[in-house]
Amino acid sequence: MYNPSSLRSLEQERHQMRLAAPVLSGYLLRKEARGTSSRQTVGNPPMVCQDPVVQNALYTGNVQAVKEIFSKGFPSDLVIQPQGGVMRWRANGKVRGLWSLTYEQELTTPLHITAGRGFTECLRHLLMRGARVDLAPGGTTALHEACEECQPECVKLLLQHGANPSATNEDGQMPLHVCTELDSLECAKHLLAFGALINGQSLDDNDTPLHVAARHSLPDHMELYLRHGAALNLQNEEGNTALNAACSQPQDCASLERYSRVCHMLVSAGADIHISDADKQTPLHMACKNAIPDVVDLLLKYKALVNEMDYGGEAPMHNILKAVAYKTDHEPERIVQALLNYGSIRVWPGALPKVRIGRERLVPNYFIIPFKF
Repeated sequence: MYNPSSLRSLEQERHQMRLAAPVLSGYLLRKEARGTSSRQTVGNPPMVCQDPVVQNALYTGNVQAVKEIFSKGFPSDLVIQPQGGVMRWRANGKVRGLWSLTYEQELTTPLHITAGRGFTECLRHLLMRGARVDLAPGGTTALHEACEECQPECVKLLLQHGANPSATNEDGQMPLHVCTELDSLECAKHLLAFGALINGQSLDDNDTPLHVAARHSLPDHMELYLRHGAALNLQNEEGNTALNAACSQPQDCASLERYSRVCHMLVSAGADIHISDADKQTPLHMACKNAIPDVVDLLLKYKALVNEMDYGGEAPMHNILKAVAYKTDHEPERIVQALLNYGSIRVWPGALPKVRIGRERLVPNYFIIPFKF
């Protein structure tokens, strides 16, 4: 249920959207528009298109249809607005404190559609027709879309036509930040070749591309970024370096080898193993929490502090003991043995609440490791 004022606000907003951008609703209208070159000017807002003929040509990568529709004089900077959408409440920017129920539409462009699907020839035609390469009606550029979908040829083509390699999307991420798949390596290479910021930090989380590569266990990306001068010990919003980010990422057994490679690369390159996050957790704390035996061995070999406590008063041994029951396939016993071998103490006075005996005397409950080796 919503009140009359909310409904009026909703109707006014829809009316303003209709006035703000002309809508092409039929193929015949577009055919007529082709004869007028004055529509395609730099200062004009892009047209909104809901026509299924145009959408079908773009989404299927039909080169001939795209060339026919986007012929000389016809605007290539259309905003594609698919039919439908979900309803959600949104604050009205003009009337403070008023929220209205509006349709959340996915706005995209012909460049986004073709770049994200790897339709290189369609993309080339649109760019040659003057489509604005950094247009982002939905909050993200076509370059982000191509990187996210691992389309290196489209990435290269967009960059050759002037796409900004360090543009930010609505989440404050640059194209390198959305290279999160193994197959996005070539995309990352093209971005760096065209001047992408190797240490550019995302606006919300302050992540660098190295943080992203570490978190997603991308060893080839890691090698590429280190070769281009990535800063090893930059901390993000949570205080994590790339090494912290790699160690703090839960993973299954199939991913352990890749994560181990990433951590070895970082430590060998000079990453500081003693930097802790906002909760004073070191990489060793995190590797124990996620039960990564090879990484624990690596950190201990490089003299990680085995009895360092975080803000919660817990040492690495606490973290692995908590994980024993549900990380059995990660060989948690190896980690416990390694920690003991490197001097982890077995008894922790004060780790559990103290017990009052009589009226004056406080006796701590001791945390005793029950393992025998």
